Amino acid sequence: MRWRQSRQSQNVQDYRGRGTGGGGGGRGTKFGIVGLIAIVGAYFLGVDPRLIMSLVGGGTGAPATEENIETTAPTDESGAFVMHVLGDTEETWSALFRAAGSEYPQPKLALFEQGINTACGSATSAAGPFYCPGDQRVYIDLTFFRQLETDFAAEGDFAKAYVIAHEVGHHVQTVTGISDRVRSAQQSARSQEEANALQVKMELQADCYAGIWAHHADRTRQLVEAGDINEALGAASAVGDDTIQKRVQGHVNQESFTHGSGAQRQEWFRRGYASGQVADCDTFR
Repeated sequence: MRWRQSRQSQNVQDYRGRGTGGGGGGRGTKFGIVGLIAIVGAYFLGVDPRLIMSLVGGGTGAPATEENIETTAPTDESGAFVMHVLGDTEETWSALFRAAGSEYPQPKLALFEQGINTACGSATSAAGPFYCPGDQRVYIDLTFFRQLETDFAAEGDFAKAYVIAHEVGHHVQTVTGISDRVRSAQQSARSQEEANALQVKMELQADCYAGIWAHHADRTRQLVEAGDINEALGAASAVGDDTIQKRVQGHVNQESFTHGSGAQRQEWFRRGYASGQVADCDTFR
């Protein structure tokens, strides 16, 4: 990925090395494979962090923020990568919102380690990437990316960029009202399976939105190199519900899916990438 050719975002806040709150995970926390799979299934692209923070230790779930802690822009290579990718998602979504006659409210992205307080609760260093609708921020622990490479073989810059683009997709769902409508429908669902099916549709739409970003990064700004799309598709497959369930429990229970199978995630990313149009990402039809 030619990420250095993209525009840097000014919305990245680097909390690393600062005395943030959150749970007690410690720098470089390493989880066993089952624990990591559970965290990946919850965080890697989507579940509301309030539902899982207590599982990774130390999270109270109490709404809090780190507004009083001074942050700076990242100065390291990994931080620069995040800034460039977020900046490029801003290019894509600002143009799409503008074409629809509205303005794109850009999300913030917080880099952290050890732990951090958010409007959705307290997160440990194991939390990795997630989007909090309460403060409209994406949160990323970069240690998580390294574990994805080593434990899930989700390698390459574009696999990481796909993660960021998916989380930004949840932001788009939030500011357009889709998330609220889905949560309301889930509360009225007649069964947990029905509520799960709605969650799957929302996650697959965020995958499609990530594909939309990839389309414009490729066709408009020529940032995509040979092999990049396959990296994203490999990451999508690695964190499909079926893949994770097979590794955790040895069998697949489709009724408990919350994100979709690896094949579904790949399919919806491809749809967004093929057209670059929001209209082609209606997973709820």
